Amino acid sequence: IEVLAAEAVTCLNKALYHLKEIWEEIGIPEDQRLQRTNVVKNHVKGLLDMMIQEEESMRKRLITSIQACRAEMETLCLELQLPTFEEEKGISMLQQEKNMRTEVEVLTKEKANRMQQLKILLEQDQDLCDILCSMPYGIAADSVPSVEQLESFQQHIQNQNEEKARRHAEFKALKKQIILYMEELDHIPETSIEKDVLCEDEDSFCLSRENITSLKLLICQLEERKAENEATCENHREKIQQLWDRLQVPQEEREAFNEHMVSSKKRNLEALRSEVQRLEELKLLNIHNVTDAIRSEIAVLWEKCFFSTEQRQAFTPYFSEDFTEELLSQHDAEIQRMKQHYEDHKELFDGVHQWEENWRHFQELEKKATDPTRFTNRGGNLLKEEKQRSELQKHLPKLEKKLKSEIEAWEGEHGREFLVNGQKFLQYVEEQWELYQIEKEREKQERHLKKSKQTEEDMLYGTIIRTPTKRRFLGTPTPNKSRKVSNLSLSSSATPNSTMRCAFGGTVCRSPVPRLPLSANKVSAARTPGGAKPPHPPSKGCNKENEVQPKGTPLACPSQYSINSVASTYSEFVVTCIFVSFLLCFFKIKKTIHLKVLCHEKHPLSLGGWFMGLQKAACHGIFKCSNQFNQTRYPNI
Repeated sequence: IEVLAAEAVTCLNKALYHLKEIWEEIGIPEDQRLQRTNVVKNHVKGLLDMMIQEEESMRKRLITSIQACRAEMETLCLELQLPTFEEEKGISMLQQEKNMRTEVEVLTKEKANRMQQLKILLEQDQDLCDILCSMPYGIAADSVPSVEQLESFQQHIQNQNEEKARRHAEFKALKKQIILYMEELDHIPETSIEKDVLCEDEDSFCLSRENITSLKLLICQLEERKAENEATCENHREKIQQLWDRLQVPQEEREAFNEHMVSSKKRNLEALRSEVQRLEELKLLNIHNVTDAIRSEIAVLWEKCFFSTEQRQAFTPYFSEDFTEELLSQHDAEIQRMKQHYEDHKELFDGVHQWEENWRHFQELEKKATDPTRFTNRGGNLLKEEKQRSELQKHLPKLEKKLKSEIEAWEGEHGREFLVNGQKFLQYVEEQWELYQIEKEREKQERHLKKSKQTEEDMLYGTIIRTPTKRRFLGTPTPNKSRKVSNLSLSSSATPNSTMRCAFGGTVCRSPVPRLPLSANKVSAARTPGGAKPPHPPSKGCNKENEVQPKGTPLACPSQYSINSVASTYSEFVVTCIFVSFLLCFFKIKKTIHLKVLCHEKHPLSLGGWFMGLQKAACHGIFKCSNQFNQTRYPNI
């Protein structure tokens, strides 16, 4: 600045010196030259003053602008909820004004942007409030929102949109159900809410909580009406079905009415009511048949409820022959009472029925367990039956205990006894077990008597051993051996001596008959033409068991069984005795095993027991056969 000032002074001096030369050359007087110099001074001074004034004015404008920007910036920061702008220190006034003016422009843009967002959000919120019938968000439209407020407002709008979508979907589902129920009930819209649902557009319906609740309440009412109609229709259908069965209505007439036996609409309900009324009138014209049908149903319910004879006889109209409308009403009331009684105690009756089924099955398995023919069954049936029987033996006491606790609870609740066939259930169970034990003891006595009788018959007429025809046991000759033995069999087949019949159908052991002396044979051969031996005459009073018995007696054998061997000599007799002993031993062991299985012994037969049975059976057979042989050979001894 000092250099510029010096240059300005130099320029001014040069200008004054040049003016002085001009004035001198022109010849301007001194006083005028002083005046003109004073004018130049004043002109320069005025120019400088004007310039200074202009710069002062600019300085004032800058100060005013800075102050205005500062004030506006403070206001914007306050409205936008931003921190106060910090002015930069050490800068010129012009730069300061420029910085502040730029910051004000930025804040003004931010304010305008926020106000535009607020305006859009307020419009969306108002639309959602109109649809959802909810309150506005609660923000003033002329206030500048903060960033957090805008974010919260946007989240609120998003939640409102989600709520709108949820309510709209719920409304569509409710509307669909309402339309369906109204169609099923043939219902015409009456209330305003019903008309709004069915007649207005879905987008124009107010999705308020109250309206949604009203729709749900309307659906509940329609469901109740539908349930009432269905229950009424179902009662009418049951009544119609009963009356059809009691009146024996033809199947063609029933099929013609099937349309109303499925749906439960208003027209179906009216048709069912008309049919019930028609059948009731027809019932009065057929009281006798209807009463008999009701009595059959009552008898079935009596069986289900385990009514005793006294309880059944207590309903005296059941035995009346005066068929009147009053009697029919009494039967209707009784069957309704029995049905209600059965439904109230269905669990107990089902438990008793289950016990009876298990008890019946257990008795059947017990009977099968005493049947010897079950050992010939194949396919593992014996093992299955034993398993079932053991399971029932364990299950029956558990079921009885469970029923006992349930019956005791029921008796404590109702204050009366639960009767089965006129007696308490536990007494009924004990009576069944006692009858079972008595029957078991009776069967045991019968088997004992039968065994004693069979032993007496065996001692009198011989032992008949029957085995299954499909199995061959030890001692049965093979086809080759049978051909070898056939000669011996044929040679002695003409005599009624003791024989051993085929064990496939049964084996009969008989003692040999006495032979005639050789001289008698010779005489007979001489007298008989052709050399054939005449048959031996039967001896009276001895060897009666070898006489031919008529069919049906214990000693009668089927005609299709062939004779395997004849003990005509003592050696043959010994061989026969040994063979019979083995057979007796085999069947005795088999019978013992059967008896042990039937009696459920825990310990199986040991090998020593088998040999003892073999020894006893052999001795018994040889002794028996030898006695018969001696009695036939030497009847006088």
